[in-house]
Amino acid sequence: MSIVVLKLPAVKRSTERRPKECPYCQGGIFQRWGRVKKPVRDTKLRSVWLYRYRCYECGRTFRYYPEGCTRADQTERLRLFAVICWRLGLSYRGVSTILSGLKIRLCRMTVWRNAQEQAGQQEHCNRWKPVRVLGLDGAYVLGWGEKRPVLVAVDLGNGQPIAVGYVDEHDPYAVQRWLEPLVQRMGVSVIVTDDLMMYKWVAQRLGLEHQICQFHVRRWVGRTLKELQVTLPPKWLWVVEEIQELIDTLPSHGDKRLYALWKQVAVPWGKAASHLNPITQLRDLLIRLSETWTSFCTFYSDPAIPWTNNGTEQVIGRMKMRARTVRGYKTWAGMQTGLMLAGTKLE
Repeated sequence: MSIVVLKLPAVKRSTERRPKECPYCQGGIFQRWGRVKKPVRDTKLRSVWLYRYRCYECGRTFRYYPEGCTRADQTERLRLFAVICWRLGLSYRGVSTILSGLKIRLCRMTVWRNAQEQAGQQEHCNRWKPVRVLGLDGAYVLGWGEKRPVLVAVDLGNGQPIAVGYVDEHDPYAVQRWLEPLVQRMGVSVIVTDDLMMYKWVAQRLGLEHQICQFHVRRWVGRTLKELQVTLPPKWLWVVEEIQELIDTLPSHGDKRLYALWKQVAVPWGKAASHLNPITQLRDLLIRLSETWTSFCTFYSDPAIPWTNNGTEQVIGRMKMRARTVRGYKTWAGMQTGLMLAGTKLE
């Protein structure tokens, strides 16, 4: 069992360091102009000491705050603590109740504003962050009365969510329009997705390498092979066994072998090539696997590319778990903020 240790920002009661520059004219010569006791809301402190300084160049005075404090009466530690409490499953009102037990008065709307501010900071940090390998997957989340489709992008280098879009993953043009700015801004070169054929089309349009999650592939291929073992004529069962071996070993030349098998498996004369025909189903499986085989083996070229999309699935799992305790998002902005915060790993 792993234990997560959450490190909150430090808050100093006072500081003896002098400011480096004037916030108004960037001057570097100051005169201390008094000491002030400032009441704060914090999990440990009730007040801090700060100094006022007078700039020699512009003559203006300003306050210099200790570490962890700003002009606001909340410290940075309390803000992050409130957001973490919400992230762990409490409602905004529940966070306010918990803090009242620590003799801290913080209304639920202040907790909501803290969450919005934290999500904004996270979005700002992610906006120009370089990401080479991006995980993509879709989900449905309850919002303003019904389940809404969302598309989640995750940096598979650190497992943190990068963006959440109000996009249906089954619409390739909508996915391309949403994904293209992210690719250009962050320098994405590889996407890791499930086996939905639409992602292959999007990757080709955007000039990206594509890795298909092997967990999804092995699940649906294994299910299809089990059905074919029951319905196929006995003389073609060896093909089923060879397909299973190729999927298990993933050789780089697997696409050529699958295509050769496709040419060997012929539709019997006098029978319509119906999709209900087991031999036709086997041929469709062979040609589909052959055409997408290169996307199964992209991870061979770079150890930084995972062969599954588990990182994205874990982020979506955290989002869904948090969404179950929310009575329903009322707006897209609220949903986006909640999902981004819920999907972020606590470190």
